[in-house]
Amino acid sequence: MITPRLHSELRETLRLALPLVLGQLSAIGMNVVDTVLAGHYDAQTLAAVAIGANVWTLAIVAAIGVMMAMPPTVAHLSGADERERIGGVLRQALWLAAILGIGLFFGVRHAGPLLRVMGIAPDIAAHAQQFLHAISWGAPALTGYFALRGFSEGLALTRPTMYFGAFGLVLLAPIGYVFMYGGFGLPARGAQGSGMATATVLWIQFIAFAAYIVHRRHYAIYAPFARWDWPQPRVILDLLRLGVPMGISLLMEAGLFVTAALLIGSLGADVVAGHQIAINVASVTFMVPLGLAMATTVRVGRAAGSGNAEGARWAGHVGIGASLASQVVSCALMALFPHFIAALYTQDTAVAAIAANLLLFAAAFQLSDGIQVTANGALRGLKDTTGPMAITTLSYWGIGMPVGYLLCFHFGHGASGMWVGMIAGLSVAAVLLFARFARQARHLATRA
Repeated sequence: MITPRLHSELRETLRLALPLVLGQLSAIGMNVVDTVLAGHYDAQTLAAVAIGANVWTLAIVAAIGVMMAMPPTVAHLSGADERERIGGVLRQALWLAAILGIGLFFGVRHAGPLLRVMGIAPDIAAHAQQFLHAISWGAPALTGYFALRGFSEGLALTRPTMYFGAFGLVLLAPIGYVFMYGGFGLPARGAQGSGMATATVLWIQFIAFAAYIVHRRHYAIYAPFARWDWPQPRVILDLLRLGVPMGISLLMEAGLFVTAALLIGSLGADVVAGHQIAINVASVTFMVPLGLAMATTVRVGRAAGSGNAEGARWAGHVGIGASLASQVVSCALMALFPHFIAALYTQDTAVAAIAANLLLFAAAFQLSDGIQVTANGALRGLKDTTGPMAITTLSYWGIGMPVGYLLCFHFGHGASGMWVGMIAGLSVAAVLLFARFARQARHLATRA
């Protein structure tokens, strides 16, 4: 039975979450476009884009995690009605984004040794390096874009995430096709063209979002660009204290998936391609609980900022419940239609068979993945980031990776064994993060 309180909280959470879900689906849709274009180019290009994209993800996710300090920071200030500080926080976040973006630019361009250490085939590694050189130019734009997104989302203005996510997706398909396959006088560049297209679209998204904030009246009262501010170490350090543990938490999770993909890269191009398809499908479905987690962060943060402990507890539990419900649907789709889904990505029968098998494992971790990401989002709303960092490190690297590695290489189960390890890591994280939020919410209520 849905009580009036539950109905109200669920309605508000979904109102915030729907644009975020659509925006995240658009963002992951960019990866789908890259994967589909590469898959129809040839298996080697698909493998190179898969490896390159995973290294890019490993590098960029930590920076995105740091910028995720913005939504709870802004939400707390908004809940406490401290409007005059919000615009200044954005200006400092953009300085932080610039520093992180430049660092990532150089880091991604020098990832070649990592590919050799992981045992990637030389021909695939060469094309993956070309992809990384090209996409590295988009790093400063991506970190800046996430600073702007965090500012808007923290104010509970989530529709721009949907608008600019869809905008980027619409742009990437034609730009990616031209850069990869050639056209309008440009040569075909394969994997390198995929990286060039993504970097181009990232800069367009960042500039367009900044222009939107400048011209929309919803943001005017916060005066985000009313004046020039030099870097203020205190504000930047406050963002780092909150954001660095988030970045490490995301890096632990993403690192599990990325390292798994790189290790699987030593099993051959067909296995790499099949794994990339399965993980791409799982990433698409993950955008729904991820959007719900972002909305939950804002709801919990605003309630906590205004001193409403009971509201924070309700917001967290409702967000986690909604996420779990969405993952039941995605689990059923993957379990019932794996071959149909795989055939949408590739006509290569060997690759499709591997992908269909791995999709059954992806179905198995849908529920735990939804719980862990939303519980983590609720904890971010409470500005609790250090505990989740320890939990994710233990779950993914103390349990998930050792189990996956042993099953894959020592016991000879190949890619399937690695996926069992990922299931184990996500399941432990889900249990521990949910328990931590329940405990933190009770403590908040007793202090109120």
